[in-house]
Amino acid sequence: MKNLGTASIAALRQYVRAAESAGADTSALFTKAGLDPAILDSNEDRINGEQFQSFILLLCELTNNPILGLETGDFVQPGSYSVLGYITMSCATLGEAVARIAPFEKLVGDMGTTGLAMAQGSIKLTWHCNYDDPIVRPQVVDNVFASWVTYARWLADDTAASPTRVRLKRQSPGAELEQAYRQRWNCPVQFGADEDSITLKQELMNTRLRQPDPMLRKTLEAHALTQLASLDTDTDLTSRVKHSIQQQLLHGITRQDMVAEDLGITSRTLQRKLSQEGVSYQKLLDEVRQKMAEDYLLNSDLTIPDIALRLGYSETTSFHRKFKAVEGKTPGEFRAYSA
Repeated sequence: MKNLGTASIAALRQYVRAAESAGADTSALFTKAGLDPAILDSNEDRINGEQFQSFILLLCELTNNPILGLETGDFVQPGSYSVLGYITMSCATLGEAVARIAPFEKLVGDMGTTGLAMAQGSIKLTWHCNYDDPIVRPQVVDNVFASWVTYARWLADDTAASPTRVRLKRQSPGAELEQAYRQRWNCPVQFGADEDSITLKQELMNTRLRQPDPMLRKTLEAHALTQLASLDTDTDLTSRVKHSIQQQLLHGITRQDMVAEDLGITSRTLQRKLSQEGVSYQKLLDEVRQKMAEDYLLNSDLTIPDIALRLGYSETTSFHRKFKAVEGKTPGEFRAYSA
């Protein structure tokens, strides 16, 4: 069976709130899923993914609601995203908040991973669900997308903010229920698609949020990185190294020995273990640098030489060369194209 990782209590709590609002008695579901209801009072504990998937399946069977996931999105709160929720609250723009999803979504749980791609005038968020139960999977995807839209509208203080298009792998729940998706998202929704994705107008990313606080965001991100490191295990070395690199790069440091020390191993051991996983330290460094570079270019006013310095490049020309090799554009062209 596929390892489904863990999920935060905050993610479980959202489903429970939705169920109780609909008048469902969830007490028996906790017992069947092997969960103690008292866990809802904890903000730090996590449950394993198999238990979370089992709880959602039991809830689907109890409610017999084919659009359960869509409706649970109405019950999202900042706390539903753990620390990530408070990080996004402190961002200056919606684009800044969106850029924080992928690096920190593991704090919410291992339900899936987010990909972000830019096309002319639009941004596409793709979500890859890790849950494999055929009943649970579509409900989890619906929940994630419905929660994103509801939460983004709240962050931006704009109830009219909507995607331009949503594509779902799930099959149509029927013509009558399809209308519930279009009413909530106010955009075309395609069922039976080859991906699960939301497309947004790029100009929407410039929307100012209600409580920007750059200093608080920095503090929360440092705390989030510490939490991420504590979640990782020895079987997830690549992820641990990437998180450590990201933390070091916040100080412009790229040294492998310092990352190894942070992980409690020698530099030689780190090199050997990465080699066994078919990657190198330099490759991981390049990947993290590229993501952070794109974030800085899209969501900050830092000059390109300043960004290069922050990412540990000794010369701006080296940054230009590396960035263009990956993106096909110089940092300046990338920023101008995305403006």
